[in-house]
Amino acid sequence: MPNQKKKIENNIASLHLSPNVNELLIETAKKLKSSDRRMFMAKTVNSLGKGGQRKAEAQLGWSRCLIRKGQKELINGPIEDKFYQRGRKRAEHHLPNLLEDIKSIVEPGTQIDPTFRTDRLYTPLTANEVRKRLLEDKGYPESSIPAERTICQKLRDLSYYPQKVAKTKPKKKIAETDAIFDQVHITNSLADKMEGVIRISCDAKANIKIGPFSRGGYSRHGTTGCDHDFNPDTVLKLFGIFLPAYDESFFYFTESKLTADFIVDMLENIWPELQRRFEPHTLVINLDNGPENNSARTQFMKRLVEFAHKNEVSLELAYYPPYHSKYNPIERVWGRLENYWNGELLDSIEKVLGLARTMTWKGISPIVHLVKNCYETGVTLTQKAMEKYEGMIERLPKLEKWCVSIPFYED
Repeated sequence: MPNQKKKIENNIASLHLSPNVNELLIETAKKLKSSDRRMFMAKTVNSLGKGGQRKAEAQLGWSRCLIRKGQKELINGPIEDKFYQRGRKRAEHHLPNLLEDIKSIVEPGTQIDPTFRTDRLYTPLTANEVRKRLLEDKGYPESSIPAERTICQKLRDLSYYPQKVAKTKPKKKIAETDAIFDQVHITNSLADKMEGVIRISCDAKANIKIGPFSRGGYSRHGTTGCDHDFNPDTVLKLFGIFLPAYDESFFYFTESKLTADFIVDMLENIWPELQRRFEPHTLVINLDNGPENNSARTQFMKRLVEFAHKNEVSLELAYYPPYHSKYNPIERVWGRLENYWNGELLDSIEKVLGLARTMTWKGISPIVHLVKNCYETGVTLTQKAMEKYEGMIERLPKLEKWCVSIPFYED
């Protein structure tokens, strides 16, 4: 027996690989992955003959376990590594609805940076508060709910930043503010869950003065801009329609006034697309309380009633409280747009449209239109004429101005 062992050791010692061959084999194995690497190692060891495993381990630094696994794969075929089954799984693997539940808690109170310096979404809720609401409102058991630190990480994964922004504090608050918010949140939540209901967010952006005026105090291309934006070549108005559930937006630029007729005409413009894709029976519209689109604006309400009956769709108008329009979802798109063209000289209409088309919100570019129609201001209905349309409108008691329905009933 001792003589046989000594003979084997002498045979192994005789298997000598040159440094160049060693380096070649090592580098080749490093470039291969998974079963390809193991089978390459096994073939190399098999070519070395008896004692090849020990030689490969000594000279090439290869693991014998990997070599043996590779030899089995040469006979039976590749073995799946199943890396996804290793290690600790993410919290949402054990709690599939966790991210959606966090989003439903945080989303209603999120707000953009009012300075438009970033496109972050801020929430006044801390991770600890979100955790408490998961326990109380969503019914999560204490034994399985993630820790506060994990909740904080999930908020960041969803692009929410638990931070109060001082400049976004509302200047005023009316008595109905909290009740309005509660009703808006209920309406939006139901709209996002119910089949056949589509929600859109509408708003107008601040006027865009066309001329060699620097935005943000500088020009990113080094072109000198004017210090003041007096006497612009023209002024563009921008009205937007945003689909929060799909992150899609539609921009309508015009040199005319943004009147009630303009707003409803843009709804008419987008309706065929919404009808083709979603076939909705109800359209929920998030609005601020602007002068041309509030529920007391007779021409606006008349046009909406006609829109509902013409297109056979029910309308739900969910207004945000006064001085809180920043919570309207489309405001986030405005923040992204402002951040995108900050530092540009918007010296022509073509440049404004071009920048708007190349902007993206969550990877999706808006559909941009230039509306050349001219709209007259001051179009109103008499009280007697409005009675006909008011009879087709339903208003929530105590929140008559803010929660308005225009139902459509088939004959």
